[in-house]
Amino acid sequence: MDYETVIGLEVHIQLSTESKIFSRASAAFGADPNANIDPLTFGLPGSLPVLNKQVAESAIMLGIALNCEIRRFNRFARKHYFYPDLPKGYQISQFDEPICEHGQLIIRTEEIERTVGITRIHMEEDAGKNIHDPRTKASLVDLNRAGVPLLEVVSEPDIRSPAEAGAYLKTLRQIARYLGISDGNMEEGSLRCDANISLRPQGELKFGTRTEVKNINSFKFVERALHYEIARQLAILKAGDKVVQETRLFDSATGTTHPMRSKEESADYRYFPDPDLPPLVVEESWIEKVRSNMPKLPEELRVFLMEELDLSSYDASVLTAERDDVEYFMECLGVCKNAKAACNWISSELFGLLKKDGLSTAESPISAQHLGELIRLIDQGSISGKMAKDVFEEAFKTGGAPSEIIRSRGLE
Repeated sequence: MDYETVIGLEVHIQLSTESKIFSRASAAFGADPNANIDPLTFGLPGSLPVLNKQVAESAIMLGIALNCEIRRFNRFARKHYFYPDLPKGYQISQFDEPICEHGQLIIRTEEIERTVGITRIHMEEDAGKNIHDPRTKASLVDLNRAGVPLLEVVSEPDIRSPAEAGAYLKTLRQIARYLGISDGNMEEGSLRCDANISLRPQGELKFGTRTEVKNINSFKFVERALHYEIARQLAILKAGDKVVQETRLFDSATGTTHPMRSKEESADYRYFPDPDLPPLVVEESWIEKVRSNMPKLPEELRVFLMEELDLSSYDASVLTAERDDVEYFMECLGVCKNAKAACNWISSELFGLLKKDGLSTAESPISAQHLGELIRLIDQGSISGKMAKDVFEEAFKTGGAPSEIIRSRGLE
């Protein structure tokens, strides 16, 4: 019997705000342990939460980008569970009235283009971090992360392979970075992913028993964890046994998953509306104000580069991978008026040197105007392509203008 893989992802996006979601405590990454704390972080009696407006606007922005319905009336809820890194004994989240619902995201792999449904986006606070010292066998708690704002993006179970899951995660990260709401750094925990996986007989509509895999903190590990879990479930089903609904932890050292606990249902968390926070009312005027301040998104820019500038799908994808890249390209194009040449110089020469030096496009020693000037000089016949590469390397080292370098070398 052939089986179909069914995958849904829950992605936590840590927002790049200066302060936490419900207090003025700093949300900066990398501070000394327990430096970014306040009475609310500790859950001290009398401390009350106040919503950070920037968090709500980030949620609205992401909701617009993912074609979601923005709920005009949404509410915060308390999600109860006990763990040392959650001093209050509950997490402030959203439950049955989230800020965004019913969206979609287009993903592409080498084999397929697919539209993945977005069930919901909701705002919540992060928990702290437990650190287990094997030498002293002590467990330490760092509450710097407690209260840092998160957006949880829950997909529909529309993903059918580990490759599609990787594409979904990369596309979502790309959008968050374009919007400027998160750096999407998985190594620092700014983007975290839990995956729900089940198998069902090919052609069957009913879902199989799912497991949730946690602790996936890189794009590579997402695909590795899913490949392992699919193979594990397939072996169970082919042996005539039943998959157990549970939460499993991914071990990146072995590439395997192992049980954490039985999978909770929402009733286990005893959700109820947070009495300390009023409902959030999102007026249409607020949505339109947020929309008017949004940058162009990668898909829109990709289509523009292909249809208006006649670039290939591959070139358009390369240039729109990061917002800084496409902005550099457009600025360069404004000077040289040669889209294909600008694309070639940026994607091969510039990206090569930037990668070698560990720099981003925003940190490029050669400005977009100077590269555009160099390409224009080539097109005018003022300098050969071979000479241009030497001038480019010099401009990259010194930041000097190509025309000045050409003049100083007597290449006019």
